[in-house]
Amino acid sequence: MSVMKAIALANEEFATAASSTGAPYHDESQTWHDINWRQVNRNVRRLQARIVKATQEGRWGKVKALQHLLTRSFSGKALAVRRVTENKGKRTPGVDKQVWSTPASKRQAVKTLRQHGYRAQPLKRVYIPKKNGKGRRALSIPTMKDRAMQALYRLALDPIAETTGDPNSYGYRKGRAPVDALQQCWTCLNRKCSARWILEADIKDCFDAISHEWLEQHIPLEKRILYQWLKAGYMGKSVLRATEAGVPQGGIISPVIANMTLDGLEAELRAAIPPIPNKYEGTKPKVNLVRFADDFVVTGCSKELLENRVKPVVEQFLRDRELRLSPDKTRITHIDEGFDFLGQNIRKYNGKLRIKPAAKNVSAFLDKVRTTIKANRQVPPGWLILLLNPIIRGWANYHRHAARPAWRPLFALIMKSFGLSGGGRDVDTHASRHSGRRIDTF
Repeated sequence: MSVMKAIALANEEFATAASSTGAPYHDESQTWHDINWRQVNRNVRRLQARIVKATQEGRWGKVKALQHLLTRSFSGKALAVRRVTENKGKRTPGVDKQVWSTPASKRQAVKTLRQHGYRAQPLKRVYIPKKNGKGRRALSIPTMKDRAMQALYRLALDPIAETTGDPNSYGYRKGRAPVDALQQCWTCLNRKCSARWILEADIKDCFDAISHEWLEQHIPLEKRILYQWLKAGYMGKSVLRATEAGVPQGGIISPVIANMTLDGLEAELRAAIPPIPNKYEGTKPKVNLVRFADDFVVTGCSKELLENRVKPVVEQFLRDRELRLSPDKTRITHIDEGFDFLGQNIRKYNGKLRIKPAAKNVSAFLDKVRTTIKANRQVPPGWLILLLNPIIRGWANYHRHAARPAWRPLFALIMKSFGLSGGGRDVDTHASRHSGRRIDTF
């Protein structure tokens, strides 16, 4: 009886949401360039705001109804097609070797995004080297239609993920960046009475090992559509291979699903190790979680606390999702020894916390600069600087919040690699005259 009542309530909420959505009529004959994108964005944002409100109120029947409206609306479909045809991968085809490059094909693609009869195609598997140089990382590339469907359903999933996400989760979330995670690390560690021990944790093969059964039970998406993406398989050496676990790295919706899989860890730690209400700062456990995607750190007042109480809670939380910590990258360190997080080294020197670029990150950056210089030895210095400026500017912008003294020796090493120390190559102004751009930003 309770099941029938829940179904009736969901149907009633769906009917109410459908009648009050206010979705405007769109002309089927209009071209891609005729679409009013301001109105499209307004329609999608309005439905997403209603999803957020329904999620906060715990009205999951209404959430499901609003998701149904959004994923079947013209505005949602048009915005999804626009996203996959204007990002960096717009010219990368899937196994069907198709791309949507013309206005007519984009407009037609909007009409093809239908749930009835939808079947996801296998993924195209490519391999890229890992940052540590050990092995290769597998990337799975969906077809354009599957990417557009994922973008469409991400519009309906993002409001829920942002509403229910952990407060100190910073990866793959709108309005959040690595600098926010580093700021939280500073807040938790910079005081004299702050935690002194840190659990550096990394999940082994996070994207490739998440339990499909757990995802189907806990991710608030249409189960049939989600099942299609999880079980699509991939083409490896012209052979179709099954996917039994994980979400594809390369899918538009995969980062959101992975984030929602790890959401709840902060609450688990708070429940297992609550703050002790004591006026003396030193008696508090000082357990704080800072997470960026599958990399996270947990602070604590002692090594024993992290080893005997925090780490078992984390391992059990991951075990429920068929995940586990990477033994090579997981360790407990003292703040005076420092630790690397998001390409930065966080360490206390004589009681003062400093955040500076990590040694591995600096080494990789200098290697890239040297490789660029060696590959363009015959190029005039002016043109060479034009090639190096984007590399240096991008690295500098990422690390612009780091301690300034760490930059001085790095700049000298760049000059030495370029050959400008001790009377190196003179900069020729021929490139600047013909390019019309400044070359002295180096």
